[in-house]
Amino acid sequence: MCNLTASKVGVALGYRDPQGWVTEGWWDLTPKACETLLKGALAARFYYVFAVDYTRGGEWSGRSLMCTKDSEFTIRGVEDCLARGYDRNGFFEVDTGEQKSWTIQLTDPNQPAAPSP
Repeated sequence: MCNLTASKVGVALGYRDPQGWVTEGWWDLTPKACETLLKGALAARFYYVFAVDYTRGGEWSGRSLMCTKDSEFTIRGVEDCLARGYDRNGFFEVDTGEQKSWTIQLTDPNQPAAPSP
């Protein structure tokens, strides 16, 4: 994950593993920096991202609703987020095309997030 903005950014990931859906967060990315969020070869084709701009406000989001919470988390399942005491946010989908590694670039809000293999 690369943060190409001038802001500090928090990132949450969602994906399917052999036990089902899982969401994890938060990774803090400093401005103009990249960080490896998941070690090793990718295990899924589709990953889901929700990111928050801590400096200027705003977020990178999408239509796939998944569970998050304010502090560090690993949450199993994407159903009944609010009833289970979690927040619910919309994540955007990233199709890795079954590549073994992938970089997502977060850009300023006037530019879309740009995935690249």
